[in-house]
Amino acid sequence: MHQQRKMTLRLSNGMCFHGESFGYEASTAGEVVFNTAMSGYPESLTDPSYAGQMLVLTYPLIGNYGVPAFSFSDNGLATFMESEKIHVKALIVSSYSGDYSHWNAKESLSDWLKREHIPAITGVDTRELTKILREEGVMTGKLLLDDTTEEVADARYENVNFVEQVSCHEVIRYTQGSGKKVILLDCGVKHNIIRNLLERNIEVIRVPWDYDFNELQFDGLFLSNGPGDPNTCSCAVEHIRSFLAHQKVRPLMGICMGNQLLAKAAGADVYKLKYGHRSHNQPVRMEGTNRCFITSQNHGYAVAADSLPQDWKPYFTNMNDGSNEGIRHISKPWFSAQFHPEAASGPTDTEFLFDDFVSLL
Repeated sequence: MHQQRKMTLRLSNGMCFHGESFGYEASTAGEVVFNTAMSGYPESLTDPSYAGQMLVLTYPLIGNYGVPAFSFSDNGLATFMESEKIHVKALIVSSYSGDYSHWNAKESLSDWLKREHIPAITGVDTRELTKILREEGVMTGKLLLDDTTEEVADARYENVNFVEQVSCHEVIRYTQGSGKKVILLDCGVKHNIIRNLLERNIEVIRVPWDYDFNELQFDGLFLSNGPGDPNTCSCAVEHIRSFLAHQKVRPLMGICMGNQLLAKAAGADVYKLKYGHRSHNQPVRMEGTNRCFITSQNHGYAVAADSLPQDWKPYFTNMNDGSNEGIRHISKPWFSAQFHPEAASGPTDTEFLFDDFVSLL
């Protein structure tokens, strides 16, 4: 039996957590964040919004249902995952199960991580680690193999344009249905967002994050999710601002990073949350109503609702901390959500927002 190598997670505040490697045997560094979801690790690991981050899963048992086949549909979208590869820098868990059972499983989580060269550590007190991140805020860290003197550079997360790293590099067209054309600004889009649009008979034109889409012929604009600091995406903000100022008014919907970029284009401010929202159980309330929804979220920045111009207003509000969860224009067909209505994985309570957007086209 292969002896697991010892590893240490060293936080930037000096605290250390010890465990064993169960992924690719290498050291790495990144911003340490936690997700409290009970399931969905294949989707989370392939979510581009985790680029540059080491992911702590708070659910204590990970790996027991394995990993599905990494297959792709004819249109190039991953069948079961959320992108073409794993995006997290490393995975941190309490207890890894190498024995898995699931009708759709094709390999173990460990084998997948090794194949994609992603380090992982098990045996960590993730409850204590999460308490530290909640109290002190997210911070950078290093995951180090104990039996090597390999030097690992400190992680750089602040002021790094991770959107540029995960966006597509050329225009990709997905044709299906009615002929209504939607520009999808790819800031690190999850594939289930594209699936949701295609299921509603939309022709999707996926463009890079800094692409000037305003000269194209289209019926609506969709702003995707993505990683990192929205303040590094000034080029995208300028193109969105031009769209908002265009004489021809066309519908717009944004998700996650898309909510922040839309807010910045409208003139609002964005700030970094202490430890972010990363879970399947974030409650949000639709402003002006008593309607509440359970949502899936993955973001570290938020819109300062009190900085919105007077022709914009909050659409949803987080019921835990009162932070903004979406905005909309008071008269034009423009709105966005900070959470994930497509929720892969997670609840689909707010998937109706896709229907709302399509109905406006």
